[in-house]
Amino acid sequence: MKLCILGASGRVGSKLAELAAADHMEIHALVRNPAKLPDNLLEKIHVVEGNALVQEHIEKAMNGCDIVISTLSTDGESVLSESIPLIIEAMKKQGINHIITIGTAGILQSRTEPHLLRYQSSESKRKLTRAAEDHHKAFRFLQESGLNWTIVCPTYLPDGEATGTYRVDKDFLPADGSRISTGDTAHFSYSLIKNPQPQFSQSRVGIAY
Repeated sequence: MKLCILGASGRVGSKLAELAAADHMEIHALVRNPAKLPDNLLEKIHVVEGNALVQEHIEKAMNGCDIVISTLSTDGESVLSESIPLIIEAMKKQGINHIITIGTAGILQSRTEPHLLRYQSSESKRKLTRAAEDHHKAFRFLQESGLNWTIVCPTYLPDGEATGTYRVDKDFLPADGSRISTGDTAHFSYSLIKNPQPQFSQSRVGIAY
């Protein structure tokens, strides 16, 4: 299997790349600054230097790949909602149907007000909603794409290694979940590649300890 990772130099993306490299998967990684990749990864992956907001760069990174993983963040702006239509278009051009993205728990359904998303409800403790709104726009684009997509939605996300022990719930954050490490977020996301779980197709998945 050939994997395209967008955001491979990030906190979750680099851990995903390490897992895939350990399995000897062929990896194409689109990164703005290859110097941010760990040295041990550089020799194991095919790096495409470029920008996820440039259609040509995305298509070059995806060429010949079977599945796309996007760990792109909002970057404090609107990177997600601007890049996801380009990613979807590139996937369709390349004949790729499967994408896994890293979202945020804010776009899961609220347990206290199920008709709302968490960031729209009293369940959210965040005063600023700009990042969640950008994730929400990306979510809507995926819903309308016709692709096989899954959005992995971590809650508070400190750096940490994978334990392999965590809880997941379709469309909701696991009850009383308050944190999940970058390592375990990558571990679960990678498990969706190694052992596809149809129940999570075209859905959001909350993850927490």
